[in-house]
Amino acid sequence: MSGIASVRGRVRLSLSNRLALLFAAIMLIAFAVLYLYVAPGLQTRLLGDQLSQLSSDAHAHSRPIARTVGSAEPLSNVQDRVNAAALATGDRVTLMLVSHVAGGSELSTLADSSRRSATAALSFAVARRAISTGLMATGTERTRSGTVAEAATPVMFRGRTAAVIVYSAPASGVVRAVTTVRDQILVAGAIALLLALIGSYLVARALALRVKRLERAAEKVAAGDFEEAIPVDSSDELGQLAVAFNAMQRQLAQLESARKKFIATASHELRTPIFSLSGFVELLEDEELDVGTRRRFLEQVRDQVERLRKLSVDLLDLSRLESGSLELRPEQVDLSELTRSVSGEFEPVLAQHDSRLEVRVPAGRIEATCDPVRVAQIVRILIDNALVHTPSGSRIMVSTRRADGHVRLAVRDDGEGIDPQALGRIFEPFFTADDAQGSGLGLAIASELAGCMAGRLSVDSRPGDTTFTLELPA
Repeated sequence: MSGIASVRGRVRLSLSNRLALLFAAIMLIAFAVLYLYVAPGLQTRLLGDQLSQLSSDAHAHSRPIARTVGSAEPLSNVQDRVNAAALATGDRVTLMLVSHVAGGSELSTLADSSRRSATAALSFAVARRAISTGLMATGTERTRSGTVAEAATPVMFRGRTAAVIVYSAPASGVVRAVTTVRDQILVAGAIALLLALIGSYLVARALALRVKRLERAAEKVAAGDFEEAIPVDSSDELGQLAVAFNAMQRQLAQLESARKKFIATASHELRTPIFSLSGFVELLEDEELDVGTRRRFLEQVRDQVERLRKLSVDLLDLSRLESGSLELRPEQVDLSELTRSVSGEFEPVLAQHDSRLEVRVPAGRIEATCDPVRVAQIVRILIDNALVHTPSGSRIMVSTRRADGHVRLAVRDDGEGIDPQALGRIFEPFFTADDAQGSGLGLAIASELAGCMAGRLSVDSRPGDTTFTLELPA
């Protein structure tokens, strides 16, 4: 058992750890996506914006410079125009002449807005691409001082590319800004991941403790302890589960109590006739008994056997009703005719009891949707109950009527009535309101049968007037 407990402990710990790791993994994936998507994309967009600006500058300010290509303009004038374009755009502007030679072309710097010493740091690969395509070209290149963005526009003279004007600007600021953003994402992600790991572990641990509490309660219920309810500390799914568990626990406690009471009462009810039969059997074994005494003992044995038979039938019916396995066959039934038929069965018993049974039913048919066999059983139980619990010479009246879309069948007697404190329990199994002989199952069975047929059995009692009413849908 200790091994099982340790395995369960590891499973519970694993559950909390799994939840914590799951939350942390979700956070890690979210920041990884943010890092891998935002940082590179941001750098690409910023460089693209810078290259677009260089292209716009080249379109807007290259024409005065292009006019000097192939002209007799002094170099100083060319340099002035290059410097003017650089001043207007804030870019470095370089005018390069193209010499076409066998196997390619050569570039030579004619004018540059920057110092000559800085020009050597650039390879001007973008300028060569512009020469080969005859169209403006943009791009970046890495230098010792950092990344440089470039836009090169070719200058045509006499049908050939005679020069290239290159606009360039450092892109190191963009790269540094993106690097800073990337570093900040990493730092923020690490902090958020740590907080998420701690928070998710605490949340997972709290959830695991609540599940553990449900597990302990389930173990107690499995052991037969229904006393301790689970505290409901929230309205979430686990709180609703705790509410459902407490309701189940109460129902199980009621069922367990009813089961114990049923077993105890059934054992007591069966013990009395069995002991009585055992005693009579021993007495009947005496060969010296006279005929009259032997006949009297046999009658007692017959009565006890009949009591056992009725008790066993009642117990079987009650068991079927509680388990829902009793099969009903509803149909349209004339309750007036059924009441007359069942009442006629009691003529011999009424004669012995010196009681009168009156049947009051309308002349026409009173139909209800019910199982005629089970309704007859209810009527027999009610009439028999009236005979058992009333003194000799009593009057019993059975009536049927229609009211409010229902059919009501009533059995009334003028006995002493039922104790008001017992009225609330009169339909409980094995409950008897007085010391009269009986198992206490008849009214419980009648009430259950009425409910199975979508009806209801009620009682109204006062001294000299007790009425049981069966109400069924018409």
